[in-house]
Amino acid sequence: MFIPPGNLKQNIETDSAAGSKVQLKGSHLLIDSEVASEVFGEEQNAYVVYYPERRTLMLAPVSDELFKSLHKASQQMLKSRNLRGDKSIALHGILIDHQVNDTDRSLEYELPPGLGVLNVKL
Repeated sequence: MFIPPGNLKQNIETDSAAGSKVQLKGSHLLIDSEVASEVFGEEQNAYVVYYPERRTLMLAPVSDELFKSLHKASQQMLKSRNLRGDKSIALHGILIDHQVNDTDRSLEYELPPGLGVLNVKL
C-alpha cells in the first residue's frame, strides 16, 4: 500500500478542494480533467490566443485548423498535472505582455457546446 508523504497528500487535497474547474495558479492555467477531455481529448498541444480588449483567453486543440485560420494563435504544450487527467498551460508570457493580474484565483470560463473551444476570462 502506498502512503503519500504529508506534503503530497496536502497538495492533493488542496487541488481537489479548490472546486473551480479552471484556475490561475503560479502563472499557469489549470484545467480540470472533465473540461480538458471535452476540449482537447487526447491532444498534447493547444492553440492559445489572448484578446486584451475582451480580457478573454481562447484555447482549442491543435487539430482544429479552423481555429488556427481565424485567430493569430500560438501553440502551447498541454502538461499533465496528475493521474486524474487535469492539464496545465504556462501563461507567463501572456500575463507579462498584457499586464494581466497574475494573482492565483478561480476563473470564469465558457465551453460552447459542439465547438471544442474553451473561453476563459482573465
